[in-house]
Amino acid sequence: MTVTVDPDLVDAGNRAVASGESDSLSAWVNTAMAEKARRDAQLTQLRLAVAEYEAEFGEISAEELAFQQRADRQDAVVIRGRAKASSA
Repeated sequence: MTVTVDPDLVDAGNRAVASGESDSLSAWVNTAMAEKARRDAQLTQLRLAVAEYEAEFGEISAEELAFQQRADRQDAVVIRGRAKASSA
């Protein structure tokens, strides 16, 4: 197999090998590809779940999404730094 890889990514992989984070550039690339495949599969499952929900309950509106985002921000726990002041 022949692939073209961005030189910056090759450098990052080689740094991972040099620091002992990975056994080889091939192992580093395999790990990255496996993680990408896993994320893609998760996104596919999420799309299917949302489609099933919307088929049963109707399309999720922009207003519902905005409401949930506000609720999520209010419930968030700040790990570092300071919480942003609420503009509401």
